[in-house]
Amino acid sequence: MTQLHDLTALEQGRAIRAGEVSPVELVEHYLDRADRLSDRVGAFVTVTADLARRRAALAEEAVRSGDAPPGPLYGVPTAVKDLNLTAGVRTELGSATMAGNVPEVSDEVVLRMERAGLVSLGKTSTPEFGSPCYTEPDNAPPARTPWDLERMAGGSSGGAAAAVAAGLVPVAQGSDGGGSIRIPASCCGLVGLKPSRGRVSGAPLYGDPVGLGVAGPLARTVRDAAAFLDVLAGRTAGDPFWAPPPERSFLEACDLAPGRLRVGRFVAPVIADAPVHPEVVTAYEDAGRLLESLGHDVEDVAVPVPPEAVGTFETCWAVLTALAPVPVEREHLLRPLTRWLRGRGLSVSGPQFGLALGELRRIGARALTVLAPYDLVLTPTVAQPPLRIGEIRDDEDPERDFESQKAFTPWTSAWNLTGMPAVSLPLHTTADGLPVGVMLAARPAEEALLLSLAAQVEAAVPWAGAKPDCW
Repeated sequence: MTQLHDLTALEQGRAIRAGEVSPVELVEHYLDRADRLSDRVGAFVTVTADLARRRAALAEEAVRSGDAPPGPLYGVPTAVKDLNLTAGVRTELGSATMAGNVPEVSDEVVLRMERAGLVSLGKTSTPEFGSPCYTEPDNAPPARTPWDLERMAGGSSGGAAAAVAAGLVPVAQGSDGGGSIRIPASCCGLVGLKPSRGRVSGAPLYGDPVGLGVAGPLARTVRDAAAFLDVLAGRTAGDPFWAPPPERSFLEACDLAPGRLRVGRFVAPVIADAPVHPEVVTAYEDAGRLLESLGHDVEDVAVPVPPEAVGTFETCWAVLTALAPVPVEREHLLRPLTRWLRGRGLSVSGPQFGLALGELRRIGARALTVLAPYDLVLTPTVAQPPLRIGEIRDDEDPERDFESQKAFTPWTSAWNLTGMPAVSLPLHTTADGLPVGVMLAARPAEEALLLSLAAQVEAAVPWAGAKPDCW
């Protein structure tokens, strides 16, 4: 028998508009599931049940009176990553140093979700300041992939991915500065989309001067991800840079045939000399054959980012960590990894940072030039199936922790460096039932083409019917 959480986000939106289900009914259904399953999978750090009920009631009244604004996700439940400011709601950024923090303003992405009528159930778990590729914070249980509760959901949008994959919300907001949407998508068997640089506003704080991070969707289907991107996307007055607006909605792009595309591919790791699991190689090879069967031209290309880029990227990453808003009196509460990265960042002078930022731009420009002949680029998402909880984390040796993270995620940060949009698709499952994602990236601002191909791939190899045991 079909349950409410079996419906995709778009199906729920259609059911709301048709009067077949109400936002209140959906919110109560998901709150019940969150109450039973959230700690088990490490999804939510804060559940805002009363606020969600009030907003669902307002949405229901708007639908009943005919005053609901247009939009396919109006009244649909969702969640906000705990890195994003939410006015009046505890927002701790995964850190004990921010315990009890309640912002007075919301990030623009949160406001856009609210204006579109999406109803947030609360804040999803993230590691300290969103830095690691695993989600094991001090203020919540570790985020686990629902496919094997002994294994990690990835990071830093691990709580969001766990929530969607376990059926606690149909779609959720994440953010990605080095793979933090795509890594959890691979670990949890989801679609995870990192938009182009400037596609989604960073207002009001604009806290990433490097331009690596951007908010985006985690969803079970390509169309749900596209509809959610339609909600998030668009410039805000004051944005320092922005992607050009699309010709049509991203959801509409999913219904367009992509045409015959030229796809470059590489499997060699970019930022670490790391082993690649045979199941990951199988997923990558199978994806290449699938694209060829769909009529696309697939050819091997050299890794477009040189080894010397790694040190430059790490300098900028460490400076970003040093910019985290840590109260001086609480610095002793920082996790060892964060303290180590902040130390690296604080040792970088202003001129050194400026030179590193300029070099990072040049490295990205050279990579974009090399890849310009290709419509899309195919790589694995991560180098291993989801690892066991605690397997990467090393509080005794944070440098080794950092190196282990690079070995697990040797491709994702390349597309943060270039600003290209990239999506992880759940195209493979190991013999023991673990999800493995495959990543496609497109030229900057070409999310429409990326989504068109992703939808074509999903139609050829549907994945939304697969459900973990806890579903």
